[in-house]
Amino acid sequence: MRQRNKVPLLFFFLLTTLCLANSQENQASPIPVAGSEAAANPQSPPTSAPPPASKGQVGAPNAAPNVSPAAQNPDAGDSGVFVFRKQVDEVVLHATVVDDKQRIVTSLDKGDFNVYENGSPQTITSFRHEDIPVAMGIVVDNSGSMREKRQKVNAAALNLVRASNSNDEVFIVNFNDEYYLDQDFTSNINKLKAGLEKIETRGGTALYDAVVASADHLKKEGKLEKKVIFVVTDGEDNESAETLEQAVRRLQGDGGPTVYAIGILEGEEHPKHAKRALQIMSERTGGLAFFPKTLDEVDAISRSVAHDIRTQYTIGYKPTTPKKQGGYRQVKVDARSRSYGKLTVRTKSGYYAGAEPASGAQ
Repeated sequence: MRQRNKVPLLFFFLLTTLCLANSQENQASPIPVAGSEAAANPQSPPTSAPPPASKGQVGAPNAAPNVSPAAQNPDAGDSGVFVFRKQVDEVVLHATVVDDKQRIVTSLDKGDFNVYENGSPQTITSFRHEDIPVAMGIVVDNSGSMREKRQKVNAAALNLVRASNSNDEVFIVNFNDEYYLDQDFTSNINKLKAGLEKIETRGGTALYDAVVASADHLKKEGKLEKKVIFVVTDGEDNESAETLEQAVRRLQGDGGPTVYAIGILEGEEHPKHAKRALQIMSERTGGLAFFPKTLDEVDAISRSVAHDIRTQYTIGYKPTTPKKQGGYRQVKVDARSRSYGKLTVRTKSGYYAGAEPASGAQ
């Protein structure tokens, strides 16, 4: 994923030449690269290398339980990094359950759930209901029409992070006709704020390309098993190399992210097309799409998204048809409990087993 150039190429070349000459003249030892956290603190774990360049509702929030790294992952080291270790053949679902009044239900047990793949019942092999940290990409429209909206959108995005698990790892992608990784994985609010403030509202909207690139970055660089994309846009895609269908296929790869979308579409020329795209990406991955009438609603929506993420059930099963056989698998989860009436389970509608589908973006 492309990062913004911060130093003109010529200046960088001249600076490098002068530094090399000075180093040879004084026979000094090599100096760590400025701004490198790993160099500044050799005891800290190495950060992920920047990815290669490419083309540019729910119930009232309750306090989520604080779970130690050891409780969430017996294999977690002293570094405190949360790494959910699933079995190779296991399919992991992150599911939200609501009652008939759309209130989140958090008191169910493993026996209250039934999982089906392509209509066949599956045996649940793992079950957890904990506030699990997530790897999250915040993907924000930076096109010209967003100029007056970015201040409130940025504030809402930061409040989403504040209301989320403190061990989440978050990155920022801003996009217009191209997309940029303006802050790689971090839990530092100030760094995330700086990434969101890299505003160059211009050009068109390459939504699908930005979402696909973010999903790829989550898969390749995210250390946490649970993955989320939070996307905010105010218009229809008009610049992507990817189509909506290609983007959805990439999102539905095994272990793909859950998408939460906010479409600020009031006054948009083609609101139906834009709304449909956001609904499809979110619904098929187990997320939600919101369409506020005013900007003032965006902040409350971001907090409800954080609550939704933190109250999910994590359900694992080994499919009766081995993953190595490939193909698309439909997934359905039911929940029943004597303590409740009708329950609705929201999770991904299916996944592509086997090899990751190829991307159409260049």
